[in-house]
Parts: sequence; structure tokens; C-alpha cells
Amino acid sequence: MYAVGSGIKPWRAPRAGGGVGSVRRLLAAVAAVSLLGIGFALGAHGDGPTRYTTVVVEPGDTLWAIAAAHYPGDDVRSRVQDIEAANGLAGPNIEVGQSLKLPG
Repeated sequence: MYAVGSGIKPWRAPRAGGGVGSVRRLLAAVAAVSLLGIGFALGAHGDGPTRYTTVVVEPGDTLWAIAAAHYPGDDVRSRVQDIEAANGLAGPNIEVGQSLKLPG
């Protein structure tokens, strides 16, 4: 036989409308996580606008060579993609005399 003793309270069903508080807590938690995520995204993006250096393509230049020369120590593949994106290029094809923006 089970008896309710001192300090043991029987289980009670939640009050009518008692779910409102838990919904509010859930919404507050979702809002806090969302704001934290936005903060991290903005921090990773950088503080201000991207600065560019402009170079003119010389005979024999390739995006790979330009990226390697201007970003020593960086991942060249990533920098080639950055240059393509900054200049609206669909691929690595460039022409002599073309001006390219190099992200800072």
C-alpha cells in the first residue's frame, strides 16, 4: 500500500490555462537563441564594409597567381572564390587589362 507522507505531495494536473506560462518561456528561449545567433553572425561577418584593392590583369596573370601574390599564407582556393564573387565572375577566366577588385 502506498501512503502520502510528510513532504510528499500527490501529483496534480496543471491548472486550466497553465500552459501559457510554458509557452512564454519557450518563446523567450527561442528569441534569446535567435538573438545570440544573429550576434555571432554579425561578429563573423566583420565590423564594416569590405575594403577593396584594385589590380589590373597583366599578360600571363591568372586568378590563382593574383590570389597567391596578394594573400600570402591564406588558402588560395578560398581567395580565388572571394575574388570571383567580388567581381561577379562566373569562373576563373580573366582578360589582360581587366580591373579586378581584391577584397581586403
